[in-house]
Amino acid sequence: MIVKTDAIVLKTIDYSESSIIATLFTREKGKTAVIAKGARKPKSKFAAFLVPGQVVEVVYYYKQSRSVQTLSDISYNFKLNSLRVDIHKMALMMSLMELTGQVLHDNEVNEPLFQFLETFLQWIDKQEEVPKLLFPYVQIRLADYIGIGLQPAEEIDNHTTGYVNISSGTFSGESEGEHAAILTPNQFAFVKKSLHSTNASVLRIVMPVDELKKLIEILDKYFTYHIEGIKPRKSDKIFDQLLMT
Repeated sequence: MIVKTDAIVLKTIDYSESSIIATLFTREKGKTAVIAKGARKPKSKFAAFLVPGQVVEVVYYYKQSRSVQTLSDISYNFKLNSLRVDIHKMALMMSLMELTGQVLHDNEVNEPLFQFLETFLQWIDKQEEVPKLLFPYVQIRLADYIGIGLQPAEEIDNHTTGYVNISSGTFSGESEGEHAAILTPNQFAFVKKSLHSTNASVLRIVMPVDELKKLIEILDKYFTYHIEGIKPRKSDKIFDQLLMT
């Protein structure tokens, strides 16, 4: 069976002396692994496209009995040039694509999430600078799109600080259970605004780097609690260094 679909490149690894295995988030088939034979050769048509964060159209041969499909053709849907050359954007994309790959099950179709990421990647490609609050914002959006979004309590507007209650999945002014993580006023304001609005103004909230890193850690614990198999992201080593600049 031949499949033609839009896709977002999540991850690539070298395979043998000449090939690449790429993990794709496809619009029609969900998360799918494909092998690009000969992609490491100088004249290959595949290598330039297989970059994390790129939005492409792919054609591959699909067999249900195979865990890795064979890539036949690839082209750009949108050529996101700055994601290739801006080190801050590259680091953000590596961490974001790695997280997305971890929270999706193989062959799990999620059209709303695909549309969100497609729009987001085009937006970030056009920005002159990467807002430092962008990663926790996408963490919150991602949780919502995969069905484990934080649920704000009714009284939340009456508070200036509160908790991410990891086990119950609520965002409230009160602690619920042993896995409750208390937030600073900056963190609380950011999460509250992120849950109520998709406006980019949320990214202008001022937050010290140590609080930002702690918020990312809290949200990572939330994913780990609700999704089996989540592991520390390898790409975060570069991302953490860039947060300090």
